[in-house]
Amino acid sequence: MPQSTPSGLLIIDKPQGVTSFDAVAAVRGALHIKKVGHAGTLDPMATGALVIAFGHATRLLNAIVAHDKTYEATIRLGLGTTTDDAEGELVHAATSTDVQGLTESVIRETIASRFTGDIEQVPNTFSAIKIDGKRAYDLAREGKDVELKARPVTIGEFTVLAVRRGFVPGRCAGEPLVQAGTNMPSDMVPVMDVDVRVSCSSGTYIRALARDLGAELGVGGHLTRLRRTRVGKFALPDDTSGLISDTAMSETHAHTITAHTESKTFTTREGETIARNKCVLDTPVELSGVDRRTWLLDHALTMEQAARGAMPALDITAEEAAELRFGRRIERTISEPTAAIVPQTHDVVAIIERANAHQAKPATVFPIA
Repeated sequence: MPQSTPSGLLIIDKPQGVTSFDAVAAVRGALHIKKVGHAGTLDPMATGALVIAFGHATRLLNAIVAHDKTYEATIRLGLGTTTDDAEGELVHAATSTDVQGLTESVIRETIASRFTGDIEQVPNTFSAIKIDGKRAYDLAREGKDVELKARPVTIGEFTVLAVRRGFVPGRCAGEPLVQAGTNMPSDMVPVMDVDVRVSCSSGTYIRALARDLGAELGVGGHLTRLRRTRVGKFALPDDTSGLISDTAMSETHAHTITAHTESKTFTTREGETIARNKCVLDTPVELSGVDRRTWLLDHALTMEQAARGAMPALDITAEEAAELRFGRRIERTISEPTAAIVPQTHDVVAIIERANAHQAKPATVFPIA
């Protein structure tokens, strides 16, 4: 990659109805950079923080993916679905007595005793986990049996924010709540919508939390809303986790890019007309081409900001930078992968790792920007 190619991070507020890859494609097209990637998939139904790296910052993605995350979600108790979210088919409807007997205190106590701290979780069948090289959701859609093993995850916070009672059609899991009335159709079933905030380790499935909470309460459950507000030190302005420093939050306000969904129609080689959604970045309407690209780069986190947010950072001298770029060790004590940075020039030199008790060695070296 030419040295003039910019590097950094964009914090995209992904809209509902598009994939994470659609958002990456939008950034790639706007910046005219081939090397673009994201730090953790969001389902099309989900909205929120999608950290997208470009240029040399893509080498930081593995570190960012491993960061803990915060979500705000709505869990519907009383109905289960095949996908554990509102896009699946209804597979369970609790009896009126089951749901109406639930109380907010019982829900809170169950969450506190069963779904916080270190727990074991079986991912949803319709997930991106690979089985013998194929995605679990592809196998599930083909009608094949998919068995995923339980995996350890850590739930640092699982807070109930609000609880609402209502009714929805028993045949349609994703319908909005309606209040009880005298002229309701006979197929309306009682449900409880529980708004929650969850801060958790990487690899946690919020859909599985909704499913397992519903199962533990004996009424079934699925997700109707999911928004990711934080990925490690990168957060959206509406994050309420309390886990982001004031400095990081100020950077968040300055660097978040919102986006929206537009429908795109195209014709296949077979003559079939297909409509699909695309992700469109919200930039000033009067800007296009080079000016739009410049605006986006001005709103991106720099390579230094990206590295300091992605992993531990170590300030080094220019002389040490030269040694690392020659592949040599430096006399520094570290215990984990660390970004080596010359603070005076904002030069991100390398990702270094422990060589021995008193030396560090380069694992990834970046060219001079």
